[in-house]
Amino acid sequence: MVDNVIIVSTNYVPGKRVTKVIGTIWGITVRSRGLGGNIMAGLRSLAGGEITEYVKLLSDARSHAMDRLRDNAKQLGANAVIDLRFDSSEIGQTMSEIVAYGTAVVVEDVSGEPERVSLS
Repeated sequence: MVDNVIIVSTNYVPGKRVTKVIGTIWGITVRSRGLGGNIMAGLRSLAGGEITEYVKLLSDARSHAMDRLRDNAKQLGANAVIDLRFDSSEIGQTMSEIVAYGTAVVVEDVSGEPERVSLS
């Protein structure tokens, strides 16, 4: 199993070549703000400006969707995801769905050496 997964929004990884396309993968999460958070956000919306409760909610949701995308890629044997995109939608009036999706691939160094990445 792959330890690290490179994730890029481009359709290539610089210095690497795609040796295998596994296919489209995604990570999805649905989040809802609690009643207290919705009330605070509603009050803030009256004054206008940034609603920090929702910024945090959506930021956390994107991170969670990315974690699920990365886990899915690892399970399929990919060491990279190219062409990363996000999509979001509302479910009802209280929930947000965030989807991170892209193409799972296997890449190797252009020199032919297997790809080795250290994120530490």
